[in-house]
Amino acid sequence: MKKFINDPQAFVKECVEGIAVAHSDELRLLDEAMCFVRQDSPKVNKVAIITGGGSGHLPVFLGYVGYGLCDGVAIGEVFQSPSADQIIAAAEAACSDAGVLFLFGNYSGDVMNFDMASEILDMQGIICKTVLVSDDVASAPRDSWQKRRGVAGLFFAYKIAGAKAETLANLDEVTRLAEKVVARTRSMGVAVTPCIIPEVGKPTFEIGENEMEIGMGIHGERGIHRGELRPADEVTTKLMDEIIGDLPFESGAEVAVLVNGLGATPLEELYIVYRKVHEILQGAGIRVYRNYIGEFATSMEMGGFSITLLHLDDELKELLDAPAKSPFFLQPGPGGMVRAQ
Repeated sequence: MKKFINDPQAFVKECVEGIAVAHSDELRLLDEAMCFVRQDSPKVNKVAIITGGGSGHLPVFLGYVGYGLCDGVAIGEVFQSPSADQIIAAAEAACSDAGVLFLFGNYSGDVMNFDMASEILDMQGIICKTVLVSDDVASAPRDSWQKRRGVAGLFFAYKIAGAKAETLANLDEVTRLAEKVVARTRSMGVAVTPCIIPEVGKPTFEIGENEMEIGMGIHGERGIHRGELRPADEVTTKLMDEIIGDLPFESGAEVAVLVNGLGATPLEELYIVYRKVHEILQGAGIRVYRNYIGEFATSMEMGGFSITLLHLDDELKELLDAPAKSPFFLQPGPGGMVRAQ
């Protein structure tokens, strides 16, 4: 295992400490609980959006705590859920009188601990609602889309719900927008190399030198096809066929596109992928309203990428255009350049 770390057991703790000192002007670390909240939290009359999950996926999850995004995050060990106590600490530090929206990916450990936290907070008089992001089309059939995993589409849920919360909309409205985004978002990825969890010290799965796996999850969950590595255009076309046909996305639609690197794929390769994505969408009569290209949801040093499409309408476009800022993301507003930081 070649990594620039110290004690593997301290990997997450030391990473969190580095982020805390690097971005102390924007984030406040709750040391005992291993949680971050915005420095301006809590904000009166504003719904607090709390997310969380296992480490190893930067910028998800803690990279999207900031203006126009989330208000707090609970941080688990690599690929492990944060505890209910951590989630409660983040919610209590970030919430005001407007309630809390728990917004996170659909994974069993996270669901269990967030549900437990919600029950305890409810007994304290803090109103909580939950929206699970479930955008990975490879992880369950179309008629069971609510059972799917949450992957890079989390970004769009943060962006839209976060923008709505900044308008001081009530909890029901912020929840409605988050649910709307989830229902209109589809993703699929492909992996070519595994990652190594520091505490374990060996790859999470094995894959041949000239192999790829389509549909693999961000923790190494089994995909839908393993075979010979194919050219970028061919792989992109396969992913796009699955994504476009799943919602489905039809001619005349407007979409936001996210081409996401999983941790070890060069930005140059992501632009080669986006070139084909754009060509396919043009050929289908689907207009790209905004594009996001870079690392938005990774899996340590896994090689590969994912594609996400969000089917837009006027309401979603307005919120997507709203400014947002966190240590890992900057969007100045309409017309501004958008890239992962």
